[in-house]
Amino acid sequence: MNLIFEISNKGARCATIRKPDVKSAKINKKYARAEKPELPEVSEVDFARHYTALSRRAFGVDTGFYPLGSCTMKYNPKINEEVAALEGFTQIHPLQPEDSVQGALEVIETLGGYLAEITGMEGVTLQPNAGAHGEYTGLLLIKAYHAARGDTKRTKVIVPDSAHGTNPASAVMAGFEIINVPSDEEKGVDLEALKGVVGEDTAALMLTNPTTLGLFEKNIKEISKIIHNAGGLLYYDGANLNAVMGIVRPGDMGFDVVHLNLHKTFSTPHGGGGPGSGPVGCKKELVQFLPNPAVVKTDKGYKFDCGKKSIGKVASYYGNFGVYVRALAYITALGAEGIKSAAEHAVLNANYLKVNIEDLYPTEKGRHCMHEFVVSMQDLKDKTGVSAMDIAKTMIDRGYHPPTMYFPLIIHEALMFEPTETENKRTLDEVIAALREIYEEAFKDPEYMKAAPHHAQIGRPDEVKAARQPIVRYKKPE
Repeated sequence: MNLIFEISNKGARCATIRKPDVKSAKINKKYARAEKPELPEVSEVDFARHYTALSRRAFGVDTGFYPLGSCTMKYNPKINEEVAALEGFTQIHPLQPEDSVQGALEVIETLGGYLAEITGMEGVTLQPNAGAHGEYTGLLLIKAYHAARGDTKRTKVIVPDSAHGTNPASAVMAGFEIINVPSDEEKGVDLEALKGVVGEDTAALMLTNPTTLGLFEKNIKEISKIIHNAGGLLYYDGANLNAVMGIVRPGDMGFDVVHLNLHKTFSTPHGGGGPGSGPVGCKKELVQFLPNPAVVKTDKGYKFDCGKKSIGKVASYYGNFGVYVRALAYITALGAEGIKSAAEHAVLNANYLKVNIEDLYPTEKGRHCMHEFVVSMQDLKDKTGVSAMDIAKTMIDRGYHPPTMYFPLIIHEALMFEPTETENKRTLDEVIAALREIYEEAFKDPEYMKAAPHHAQIGRPDEVKAARQPIVRYKKPE
């Protein structure tokens, strides 16, 4: 398929822009381009056809089954998109005076209250623009909490070996040293190892529950006790909250700080790199450190309020407002029982898929998973040479998006499946049949699978070269 630049035709236009009826502003020459940008010139019909063709090549959750583990690529109600697109929300400006955006402020304050209730926290900020940004913000709260108490020796953050990669990265950015703790035989936090590394220099433990392996950390109360007895705090990575929301709250498990991924759990599309939103909640001892400004409700309406001990602003203006609207519409439509039902169906779907393939795709047998599960294809690779990557590529030929590959790193030849709550039994049965057929194909024709996909828009690329030598800009032929 040609690039938009390659179908460019000098003089072609999509539209004619009328001359402005206001005086043009003069721009300092040092800020102006030396030459005009080389933009493609196409007609409206060519423009529409080009991008429509591109969209047909893209695979999304509206196209088919998308079991990307740990990322929650679920179908989101389109009504929430319509609500977020209302002019009253899209046509406002972040610098408008408070009295002219009362509806927007009410959205922020109301959503924050709902998220506090769902997580068991006392205060919430919506400012962070993504999950990792929320992690960073939460760790700054923890840092401020210890500093306010004069406990400056707490410089270390404990991170499990199965954690999301953003956890240690966020902790380092916040100025902490990382201490890894291994998993035990049941793939939970090794309590004895944890006791061996916790101490007076422990600032916090970062943990997601359910874990990255899709297993509920059944020792969470004991873990909480170990960390709190040492004077540290417990941080909840909310990436997997969709498995337990409405059923159990992080605050009740003993967590002091939590971030949520509204773009995974509360109805914003998670593909294409955004938009994201990573609200942070905390217990009352840390509320005073939340980012400025907070939105508060008064007798005269809603207003911004700045705390004296705040860690300061962490996002331009007030984060991704459209994501807030989608989340509020989603929570309001579902209600308490609907939120709980969504979590229950996420767990049900994952277990249904797991049980029906685990004789061929080995998992942690003997335990129910939560919203996702991880299989190891090491045995199949040893027998046939077919890798987890080959299985994933073969799924593309069957019309399914592959699951997450080679994560977490503690599982060899890992594939992580997350069907989400929005898939029905018919789809899951079709996927189960396809996965079982793919497994048998590995023994019949392994070379065919190693060359898959055969029917996609592109074949198997050189992924190492793509990562190390990416082509990120168009170069006009000489």
